[in-house]
Parts: sequence; structure tokens; C-alpha cells
Amino acid sequence: MKLASPSDLNVALRKGLAPVYLVFGDEPLQSAEAGDAIRQAARLAGFIEWELYFVQTGFTWGGLRESADTLSLFGDKRLLDVRFPEKPDREGAEWVAEYLERPSPDCLLLLTAGKLAAEDHKKAWFRAVEQRGVVLQVRPLEGNALLQWLDRRMTAKGLLADQSGLRLLAARVEGNLLAAAQEIEKLAVLCGEGRIEDGQIATAVADAARYDVFDLVDAVLADRFARAQRILEGLKSEGVAPAIVLWALARDARQLATAAFHVAKGESPAAVLMRQKIWESRRNALTEALRRVEVRGWQDALLICARADRIIKGQQQGNCEYYCASHSFNTVS
Repeated sequence: MKLASPSDLNVALRKGLAPVYLVFGDEPLQSAEAGDAIRQAARLAGFIEWELYFVQTGFTWGGLRESADTLSLFGDKRLLDVRFPEKPDREGAEWVAEYLERPSPDCLLLLTAGKLAAEDHKKAWFRAVEQRGVVLQVRPLEGNALLQWLDRRMTAKGLLADQSGLRLLAARVEGNLLAAAQEIEKLAVLCGEGRIEDGQIATAVADAARYDVFDLVDAVLADRFARAQRILEGLKSEGVAPAIVLWALARDARQLATAAFHVAKGESPAAVLMRQKIWESRRNALTEALRRVEVRGWQDALLICARADRIIKGQQQGNCEYYCASHSFNTVS
């Protein structure tokens, strides 16, 4: 069974425990809290023993295989907590698929992994987990999903904020849910339960937002000027090199210039983007950008990228700091 979001996990746990759980994704707070919820439910269900395995360099699967096949000395049920830095290697994938053919009734298997690619979802071990147990993917939150998460988190602490306050908080913690949770704890201590005004949030909450260059590209493509400017400032404060920013923007500009040329010739955006092997998760954003900007606009964007490249390499005078991004806004808007 695949859960749609972390908020569905508690509902699933109340219905009873599955023999295996897989929590994966690149959002550490949600991953950690999902693991805590599963471990707590396991303890309440009588899984007293807890065996923790970190799959890293030098790890051997023999110990885990033997433990899973061996009865507990005192007959206690056991939670096998296996944590991967990214995804199971070949031997690990084979063990998971093999174990789930006949899972032990005295063991509950909890697998925690990093971000998995789309092709990993088609592997035998992943399908075995999905068929036998529960799969939960945790993703970074943004937009309305982040606002709803912040609202639920604040409500749980007895705090109430207006939508404007939630948006202010979101702008300062976006991309960093660990910081968001800490800031809400701080607000609860400083302000106590009840309504919190926007000014209190502005005064108390530090700017802990984290972005990467792909967030910037998405903001530019979506024509969200204010967000893009905010991300630029964040990247600059973190010391991200202008060449990396240029690489991300130029990559999409090249893809879109090519796609726009074929669309102008009568091909459908969906067919063109599929031929370019664009990830499915990005196709909607690129399709909307193709609808809004014609071929000439993307060609102009490429010229801007070329000039920014010359500035970065010292072949042309100018301020290289994010020249490409700051000029691209006008081009693709």
C-alpha cells in the first residue's frame, strides 16, 4: 500500500501494523517523524526488541539475514530498523525481496532510504514492499502544502496565525522543515498559546530558508518574480557560485528553445518534452512556460546566458553575480 502523504500514516497505523514499512525521500524531518511513529506503534503492539542496522561501507547482510531468521531468545517480538543512505544495493535488494516472500510473524521490518529514482519503484524489492506492507514517500514542502503543514504544526502547539503570518513564516523557513519546527517551538515559548500577530512572527523568527538552483529555475519558469529574487538572495548568502546558477538556467533555456522551435512547427508540447526525456514531474511547468513564451523569448534567454558566461569567465566586463537570472526574469515573463 502506498500512502499519499505523511499525514496518512497515523491513520494506517491505527488500523494495524504491516509486516514491512518503507519510508524514503529527501526531507529529513518528515522521514524521522514517520520513523518515530512506526517505532512507537511497534512498541505498543509488543515489538519490544529493537535492532538498528546502518547500511554503510563495510556493512554485511549476513548478520541481518541471520537475525531475521532466528527466533528471539526470550520469545519477544523484534523491530528490524534498517537505514540506507540512498537505496539498497544489489545484495540488499535481493534480501528484501527474499525476506518478504515469507516475512517472520515475530519481526517488523522498517526500511528508511533517501531519494529513490522513478526506475527504483519498478524494482522487485520495491514492489514486494508495496504489496506486503506500507510505502511512504516524504517530499520537501512548498506552496499551499507548506502553509497547511505550518498551520497544523502551530495548531498542535496551541498557536493561531493569520494566512499572512503563515506566509511570512513560510518565506523564512522554506526548504528547511527542521528549522520550521524549531521556530514554532520558540514561538510557543515566547508568545504562549493563542493568536500570534504577524509582527511577533517577523521579530521572533530567523530567516532559515534553504534553496537550491533548481528552486530558482522553477520560480523563473513560473513567472514568480518576488520568489525568484528571494531565492537569489538566499543562494548568494550561501556562497553559491554564479557559474552554477548559470548552468541550471542555461540548461532549461536550451531545452525550452529547442522545444519551442518544434512546437512552433506544429508538434505537441507533450510529445516534444517526452522526446527530450524531461522528467514527468517537470513537464507541467515546462509546458506552461512554452505556452507563455514564444521561440524568440527563449532565444533571447540563450543570448543572455552567453553574455553571463563571458562575464563569469572574465571575457567581458560586467557584474557576474547572477546577471543571467536577474535579466532572465524580463525575458521569460
